[in-house]
Amino acid sequence: MEIQEHHGTVTQKGQVTIPFRIRKLLDIRPYDRVTFRVAEGRVELLPAHLTLETVYGAVRPRSRPENWKTVRRQAREERARYRAAKTRSRRTGAR
Repeated sequence: MEIQEHHGTVTQKGQVTIPFRIRKLLDIRPYDRVTFRVAEGRVELLPAHLTLETVYGAVRPRSRPENWKTVRRQAREERARYRAAKTRSRRTGAR
């Protein structure tokens, strides 16, 4: 594997622009979330994969008490729709 280096500058707010080639390699688009993984003194930048656990508490429930069977079914259906749309967009080359 060829090693590549890309350089950036840290702003006063601690922000760094991710170089275009890295964004393209990781398929990172505007407003996508990313994960910084730290291990053995190194930092890896990865596209974040949202799960129910990572977004827990982001939205107020529609009703209390929550019907967890319904919530699970809705989550599975939504995930299936997302994956089907992603598969279609890959076939057509769109996103």
